[in-house]
Amino acid sequence: MPSSLNPATGERVADHDLHPPEHVETVLRAAVTAQRDWRAIPVGGRLPLLRATARELRADAERFARLITLEMGKPITEARAEIEKSAWTLDHYAENAERYLAPETVPSGATESTVVFEPLGVLLAIMPWNYPFWQFFRFLAPALAAGNGAVLKHASNVPACAKALEELVRRAGAPAGLCATVLVEPDAVAGLIADDRIAAVTLTGSTHVGSLVAAQAGAHLKKHVLELGGSDPFVVLADADLDEAATAAVRSRYNTVGQSCVNAKRLIVEESVADAFVELVAEKAGALVMGDPLDDATQIGPLARADLRDTLHDQVRRTVAAGATLLLGGSPVPGPGFFYPPTLLDHVTPEMAAFSEETFGPVASVTRVTGAAQAIELANRTAYGLGAALWTADLDQARRLVPLIDAGAVFVNGMVASDPRLPFGGIKKSGYGRELGAYGIREFVNVKTVWFGPAVTS
Repeated sequence: MPSSLNPATGERVADHDLHPPEHVETVLRAAVTAQRDWRAIPVGGRLPLLRATARELRADAERFARLITLEMGKPITEARAEIEKSAWTLDHYAENAERYLAPETVPSGATESTVVFEPLGVLLAIMPWNYPFWQFFRFLAPALAAGNGAVLKHASNVPACAKALEELVRRAGAPAGLCATVLVEPDAVAGLIADDRIAAVTLTGSTHVGSLVAAQAGAHLKKHVLELGGSDPFVVLADADLDEAATAAVRSRYNTVGQSCVNAKRLIVEESVADAFVELVAEKAGALVMGDPLDDATQIGPLARADLRDTLHDQVRRTVAAGATLLLGGSPVPGPGFFYPPTLLDHVTPEMAAFSEETFGPVASVTRVTGAAQAIELANRTAYGLGAALWTADLDQARRLVPLIDAGAVFVNGMVASDPRLPFGGIKKSGYGRELGAYGIREFVNVKTVWFGPAVTS
């Protein structure tokens, strides 16, 4: 049974009944009917729904932000920002979808060929808990604009958010059945993927779950997009602005209490400036305010679940036992809730857990290198390839190094972040496919070639 559990107190807030198979059947049947009508509407006619949904989000932003914080523990200021980013994404596709999906004419000799972009059908969205609204809307906005329908299977620890999302889109004026939530156990997902009424699948989640979903979707020859784990490097070269880099490193590592796939998890720093950089990071991270996530002053709330805190602490313990230096934090906070303090590990080497494993929580690790070549080699020494940050004052050097970094995105002198205007996704075990931007809206369409020969007259 899905439950809403307050991570700040450990208390159960509410239980939510699972949907029985007959309800899921009704949802699927309604989704197919609604999508069939929705796809017949021209792109421009679909976009008012996106604008209305953005308005509804902003009008009720505080309630939605509190819901996020109460279910997964994110500081309320970050939850409010998540709601606004979701609304921005809806607005972006409302403004740009017609351009992204405009037919393309291709010269083909004496004839004229056109490439058109048509919806696939009803999409299954398997979404995570760390950004319960944003992750959903970065999928939904382009999906709806392209003429698809959506069935949401959300993470089991954010059922109230899942219900609120369905109600929100309905209130904004979505046709009945076009966007629905199903509360089902994880083992029911395979049946949804296999169902002929599901045309394609998108997943944001762990690499392990991604491999399962990929196998299930592949077995039924269904298009799928996977946005999975990450162990993003944050490379600081000797000529970087150290104060700017340290400020960005702390923000990038500790936002969302370190529970983001694109947090800067491995700080790879040139040895000649490492002492100064580590001192700045320790000062800034040590000043972060940990406490009640509903308090506007709080910057570090609890982790979302007790098992996540236990796993994180085990990684810290093993890294320190292997010889790393613990500079900040390093122990669970006693008392109620799932709190873990901002933690900083120095002299981390590639074989240690904090480097070789994805750490999902407020733990930063510093690895020292002799120069740019070793920094890039260690940045790539990971199974993941989602994002990377590179800090240097020499932009010509940055242009030479960026092609050498294995990642779906490289941010030079900035922190990695998703943006509705830019494609987002990874390589290697971080998944495949793209969300956002023009590339994202074209993931779940039929790219159809239309060729006309000369007219035949009798």
